[in-house]
Amino acid sequence: MTRKTAVLLLAHGSPDSPVDVPEFMKHITGGRPVPDAVLEEVKHRYGLIGKSPLTEITQAQAEGLRQKLGLPVYLGMRNWRPFIADAVREMMSSGVEQVLAICLAPQNSSTSTGLYRKALMAESKPEVSVNFVEAWHDHPLLIQAFAEKLEPVWRRASSELQSPAPVIFTAHSVPTRTIQAGDPYEQQAKETAQLVAGRISGLAPELWRFAFQSQGMSGGPWLGPTVESAMLEFKKQGHKGVVIAPVGFVCDHVEVLYDVDIAFRQFASEQGLSLWRPESLNASPTFIAALASLAASRLGVASPA
Repeated sequence: MTRKTAVLLLAHGSPDSPVDVPEFMKHITGGRPVPDAVLEEVKHRYGLIGKSPLTEITQAQAEGLRQKLGLPVYLGMRNWRPFIADAVREMMSSGVEQVLAICLAPQNSSTSTGLYRKALMAESKPEVSVNFVEAWHDHPLLIQAFAEKLEPVWRRASSELQSPAPVIFTAHSVPTRTIQAGDPYEQQAKETAQLVAGRISGLAPELWRFAFQSQGMSGGPWLGPTVESAMLEFKKQGHKGVVIAPVGFVCDHVEVLYDVDIAFRQFASEQGLSLWRPESLNASPTFIAALASLAASRLGVASPA
């Protein structure tokens, strides 16, 4: 590569504390008013988990990728600091001429990937070449990273239940109208789950389901089935517990630490079900290797060992 090249990791962003939630929500809605009840509920959830580690974990992912690739790696968030615009300006001032942009949402949706791309292109200069990764939901190392986290937890749950444990794979829900407009997100999220399930020896097709979590509080229908309905389905079949495996997220944040670890765990307890969750990918070596392999292939260089 003769041009100065950098990688830009793009992510959702997370407030630094519950006090920052109103400003954070304004970025999410594009400045549209947020009902007080919604603000209070979001603040409550962030208060229960203390602080979302999303920013720190994403910084660790960026540092791991930098060490693996030997290239500058920048980080830009759509809804919080460091913002995408700030990262682009920093790259421009450093003389970067070629940018490889990777969304840390492997499945492509206009509600995430599309908005990140829009924010990036709004700040980019014409003389800078931007290579934007649209989706990488089926990358073999990403699948391996999820499977490595899931398999030991599934085997432990199966041992404790004394029968093969059912698994509910999850990803963040989106408005139904988004999918009806041709968005590939639903299909890609389910494909990720199917590929991960296929890597777990002994996990029969009838033992796993896909469900969407974290449905929004705004009006209109959101993608289902819900995780709660999937848990009830397995309970009806006689299962005494479930493993919830989020495959739409690559690090810990409120949708994992609150929605799964608090809300779903409480629902499971009320239903007399045990619940297990594999660790998030965070900065696992296999996940960093997935990012490095993806970047290398897009930049046309040898994949790092």
